[in-house]
Amino acid sequence: MEASITVSSKLPRTGTTIFTVMSRLAAEYNAINLSQGFPDFRVNEELISLVNRYMQMGMNQYAPMIGEPVLRKAIAAKAERQHGITLDSDTEITVTAGATEAIFNSIAALVHEGDEIIILEPAYDCYEPAIRLQKGIVKRVPLRLPEFKVDWDQVRDLITRNTRMIIINTPHNPTGTVLSSEDLDSLYSLIADTDIIVLSDEVYEHIIFDELSHASVLAHEGLRSRSIATYSFGKTFHATGWKVGYVIAPPAITEEIRKLHQYVTFSVHAPTQFALAEYLKDENNYLELPEFYQSKRDLFLDLMKDSAFEPVKSSGTYFQLFSYKDISELPDMEMAELLTKKHGVAAIPVSVFYQNEEAHQEQLLRFCFAKTDPTLEKAAEILCKTFPSA
Repeated sequence: MEASITVSSKLPRTGTTIFTVMSRLAAEYNAINLSQGFPDFRVNEELISLVNRYMQMGMNQYAPMIGEPVLRKAIAAKAERQHGITLDSDTEITVTAGATEAIFNSIAALVHEGDEIIILEPAYDCYEPAIRLQKGIVKRVPLRLPEFKVDWDQVRDLITRNTRMIIINTPHNPTGTVLSSEDLDSLYSLIADTDIIVLSDEVYEHIIFDELSHASVLAHEGLRSRSIATYSFGKTFHATGWKVGYVIAPPAITEEIRKLHQYVTFSVHAPTQFALAEYLKDENNYLELPEFYQSKRDLFLDLMKDSAFEPVKSSGTYFQLFSYKDISELPDMEMAELLTKKHGVAAIPVSVFYQNEEAHQEQLLRFCFAKTDPTLEKAAEILCKTFPSA
């Protein structure tokens, strides 16, 4: 008989991510999966052809660790068009295996034991485990309901001499809210005379609605020199399975991030990098996204108007929150399981984006509308029929 091995977990409170749990449940019960954030429509055929072309051309070996020069230059050109800034593609841009790797490497490279990191809750679930692995201390600021706005006075109250980083996310997952330029001014006023770094998760930068503008740390004169910004080609170009993203940061910070990147991933799929560099030449490939996704948001809202679910305004991302307070008093995880198992529509409970899930039972579910129109129509038909408005 083999001897048992005792494993001491470095993340004892971390289980399987909710996205995996709900997608697995959706598959098991053959439910429409509006839980995990991935499109169910095809990637643009031109982009697929470009990847294939570069594979056929033999661009199949290791890319440079920091990313193909042609892609980094294309990213720099995009940033100049978008934000009016000049980036050094050699020292400020690193291509990563998705934004998740960029976020992890940024935290792991810069957070030391005992450092304090402020996050805004509800928060995307990859931030906190990365902080805890570095023995950092997480401090949380709850976003103000019902609009999920930042209370910058609360942020100020949590800042100490040990604060190393503040993490922001705009457009925000899971709530769909966006930060304004005034929000970034408020943030800068709190940290201008400190060594605090801002980690800005901007993966939904092009999915923003109602003629709002994306407020990026890259465009903020005060914040840019102390900020890390992470992005996802998977989110922008409907190709989440490709796991290609990038991180932009000042040279000294980039140098530290790359020390980890070279051992976590080393380099990212080469033919895809060449393809993306060429695809970025046409601005319409990303500038048309707001209109594209707003039409899907509006369609989904219209389809759901005869249900008892109450929408919470989504100004960005491809997620829509709905309150079910007029339907059930079940905790949101139980409600999500009920919808999946009994009614065939999968969603994400919002409480899982908080550390203390029991304290945040606002009876909200997150639905992904990055789906074909027939998918949204079928899901809404089920929900309206099962839970009609009064």
